[in-house]
Amino acid sequence: MREFIKKMRNAGLVTEIKDDVSADMQAAKMAAGTDRLLFFHTIGGHRAVMNLTASRRALSLALGIDEKKMVRTLADAKYNGNVVEDGPLPMKKPDLNKLPILHHFPRDAGRYITSGIVFSSWEGVENASIHRMQVLDDHRVVARLVEGRHTHVMLKKAIAKGENLPVAITIGTHPAVTFASCTRVPTGMELPFASELMGGTLKVKRCRNGVLVPDAEVVLEGYITKELTEEGPFVDITGTYDPVRMQHIIELTGMFTKPDFIYHGILPGGDEHKVLMGAPYEPKIYKAVAGVTEVRNVVLTKGGCGYLHAVIQIKKSTQGDAKNAIMAAFAAHTSLKHVVVVDEDIDPEDPHEVEYAIATRVSGDRDVLVITGVRGSSLDPCQLEDGTNVKIGVDATMVIGREADFIRAAW
Repeated sequence: MREFIKKMRNAGLVTEIKDDVSADMQAAKMAAGTDRLLFFHTIGGHRAVMNLTASRRALSLALGIDEKKMVRTLADAKYNGNVVEDGPLPMKKPDLNKLPILHHFPRDAGRYITSGIVFSSWEGVENASIHRMQVLDDHRVVARLVEGRHTHVMLKKAIAKGENLPVAITIGTHPAVTFASCTRVPTGMELPFASELMGGTLKVKRCRNGVLVPDAEVVLEGYITKELTEEGPFVDITGTYDPVRMQHIIELTGMFTKPDFIYHGILPGGDEHKVLMGAPYEPKIYKAVAGVTEVRNVVLTKGGCGYLHAVIQIKKSTQGDAKNAIMAAFAAHTSLKHVVVVDEDIDPEDPHEVEYAIATRVSGDRDVLVITGVRGSSLDPCQLEDGTNVKIGVDATMVIGREADFIRAAW
């Protein structure tokens, strides 16, 4: 992570905050409304960063991929990097009070670890994914584990055998590793994917419980137990409060910190949260749309919470291509709510350009596709009690054969 921070400094994308800042909502307020990396020289005596990859430019620097080619390049990933074990990781007694863990919003249940990558291992399979974790005391947290996702599945297998699931939580990891952990990859391929993104080789350390972890500022070792307690309320991607649920407790058995560690916090519902939620899905949508038409780019917009709205840029060959692209996108990312398809002359990253395309190229009776009674995102406040929602696709492309009517004046 430190090497990446240097890159961001060299690019002029870091704001240095030298005054002491409180972990109780003050740091979170400062991170809101900006996509610049904030480097806090002291939060309760410790260094910290927020908005590490809160923009597409920052993510481009982290992955070493040109911003305009990022989605297309990631769509061709092979998940074949080398993961090399580099010895054991020393551990001390866990004490979460020694970390500047943030309290973000007034109604939050408490302090939350938001950037922690949970590495888990069961029956020879390694997994990595981000889970929010509410601090209970100096050695216990409760984690939100989405039912059916890989960590939850592995935990259920462990519990069925009367065991706890061994995990290691990293905080302050290179953002390429974080990105890989947020991406739906083939089973157990998060670390090889991270290695591929970082040049082909990734060194990892083995914790005492057998879990492998990459370089990180902080590592928490422990086990997810069958014990449940209340988790939440907590702000999620839409900026609204997620409800209180019964979730599993993680018992920590060890803690590693670099001597001068840098803590990483992600603002819930902030720009970094949106980038990490949406950008990993863009290559998946790109590949799906490429199966039905010639796709140029895919953007999950910040205005759509980085998760619910997609803008897809295509080159039409037939008049029905845009609608086929819409249906492919909904199938690839089932949480999508609204999809807009635009032509090559419209920048999908520019909301003014996208709105212009809707204003000048859409006839509502012909170009708007409405699908009712379908599963959407559980994070959407609009979803019905039965879990269904309405999806809308908008064909904002020019009519084939009438392109001359849509030529814009230019010098």
